[in-house]
Order: sequence, then structure tokens, then C-alpha cells
Amino acid sequence: MIRDITIGQYYAAESVIHRLDPRVKVAGTFLYIISLFCFSGFSGYIIAALFFCIMVKLSKVPFRFIVRGIKPILFMLVFTAALNLLWTSGETVLVRYGFITITLEGIEKMVFMALRLVFLIIGSSLMTLATTPNQLTDAIESLLKPLVYIKVPVHEVAMMMSIALRFIPILIEETDKIMKAQLARGADFESGSIIHRIKSIVPIIIPLFVSAARRASDLALAMDARCYHGGAGRTKMKPLEYKRQDITAYIIIFCYMAVIIISGRVLPF
Repeated sequence: MIRDITIGQYYAAESVIHRLDPRVKVAGTFLYIISLFCFSGFSGYIIAALFFCIMVKLSKVPFRFIVRGIKPILFMLVFTAALNLLWTSGETVLVRYGFITITLEGIEKMVFMALRLVFLIIGSSLMTLATTPNQLTDAIESLLKPLVYIKVPVHEVAMMMSIALRFIPILIEETDKIMKAQLARGADFESGSIIHRIKSIVPIIIPLFVSAARRASDLALAMDARCYHGGAGRTKMKPLEYKRQDITAYIIIFCYMAVIIISGRVLPF
């Protein structure tokens, strides 16, 4: 399950989505996430699902690879769905047993929240799978550039976010190695009570923190040895430039947003 986490990983492919300007992909993902909160019916989710499937087809990233990223959040997904099911009041009561009351409105809200969470995860995963960490850094720095005028360290923020995303696959691989080493020594992570399982995770967390601190220290020393001093006055080997395909992508994204907003107001379901 550790290797099923896809956020932060890059999938190399020759596709329209990969060739887009990273600013378009970051802005498009942000607008896609916003669009998930602009409707309250199944029609909006159908449109969002169709739009996402088209983007996956254009990106040439295997759909199974993207869906695999949902596995690590299954517990959170089930927990959130259960909370919405049990704590949403409504007029149409289906089941009433003691303090447990299940209503039709609760089931609808449970399904909506589960779908919204799934689309949030897979939508973000598609962006990171089709964008390298360096491109992501440049895109975030460029999009947040206006904040420089209010003394926000935009370059440092973009660099931290990029390094954090880059470290996710590395730490996943490191966790997998530590777990295999502990299993070879007779550790058991799956049986026993919850307290026992939590205690069995401690031999994984401590070496992982030590490894992460060591990697962060090595990275800091390497950046210092190369006289890294922030974004002021630095040039780029591949400066970002908008092309015709990027303008077309923006138009498609805004058309999608318009359809989502109109469907949320016009369609009855």
C-alpha cells in the first residue's frame, strides 16, 4: 500500500498534457478543485468525471496508475463517509436503531463527499504525474509573483513545496525498505490490537525521521556548496513561455468552469 501513493511521482510520456506550460496545469488543477464545490447534484459530478477522463486520455497516463493512489486514503474515505451518513439529519428516515439514524439525505451527502474527495485526490495526482518538480517550482513561483510586492518570499515558498513533493516518492521508497527489513526481523504490523499496531510502527518512524533529516541536511549542504541564495537575479535555462496550445487549454478550462456553474444552477439533479 505504501507504493500506491502517486502524489509527487512523475510519469514520463509524450502527450499534449505533458507539453503544456506548467502554469496552465497548476491553474487548471486549482480551478478543477474549485469546480467540485460549485454544484450539489449528480449532474456536476458526471461533467467533472467526463472532463477528468478526457484529461487522463490526453495525458497517456494509465488510469490504473492514477486510481491506485486512492488505496492509501481508503480509511479516511470510509471514515468521512460514515460521519456524513450518521450525522446528517433529514426528513426521510430509512433506519432508526438506538442513537443511530440513517436518512436519505445522509446517504446522498455521504456519496457526494466521497466522490468529491476521490476527485480531489486523483485530480491532484494527475497534475504531479504530468509535471516534473522543476516545472512545478517555476510554475508556482510565476503564479505567486504578484505576492512579492507584499514581501512574501515567493521563490522560497515555491522551492519548499517542490522539495516536499520531490521527497514524497523518496520517503515512500525508504519506508518500504524499512518495513521489509523489520518484517525480515520478525516484526508484525497487521495482527494484534490497535495499541499493538501503533507500537509496531515506532521502529519504522524513528529510522524514517533520521533518514529524512540526513537527506535534508545533505541537500542543504549541496545547495550551499553551489552558492544558492534564492531567486533574486537568477536566470533560468528554460524560461516559461505561453504558446498557442496553452491559450487553447485556458479557454477549455474556463468553458468547463462555465458549464459546471450553469449546470449547478439549471439542472435539477
